[in-house]
Amino acid sequence: MKINRLKIVLIEKSKTSKWLAKELNKSESTVSRWCTNEVQPSIETLAQIAELLKVDIKELLNSTKLNQ
Repeated sequence: MKINRLKIVLIEKSKTSKWLAKELNKSESTVSRWCTNEVQPSIETLAQIAELLKVDIKELLNSTKLNQ
């Protein structure tokens, strides 16, 4: 299950995972694992990412509602 939309939002904002890793002082492999939904960033980190990308934190997450 894909929980975050980080990869999509980075593309929409013309940013790279390498740029995000540098901004957050994280390793590129960590950010890559977030982008592939292998692991999830903390809520605090998601808030930082939302601020950096100038988006609402909700835009970084997939809806958990079932399609009806």
